[in-house]
Amino acid sequence: MKKECLLYDRICSGCGECDMCDLDPSKKCENCGNCIDECTDYRSLNIEAFEKMLEDREEFGKKGSKKTDRSKK
Repeated sequence: MKKECLLYDRICSGCGECDMCDLDPSKKCENCGNCIDECTDYRSLNIEAFEKMLEDREEFGKKGSKKTDRSKK
């Protein structure tokens, strides 16, 4: 089974865009955590919301519906 792209509605092409640093897109993410200090959206995780997202993602694969824009809250 082919991997699904994390950012776009397509099969993973191996482009590496999902591995790029949020603060400096010219380099690969090193998991330094500096982007977490910049954005409050990453400071907490609601487990129920995360589980719902996973369920929705599974349903997406079954129905073939469009992905939502990850940049919106």
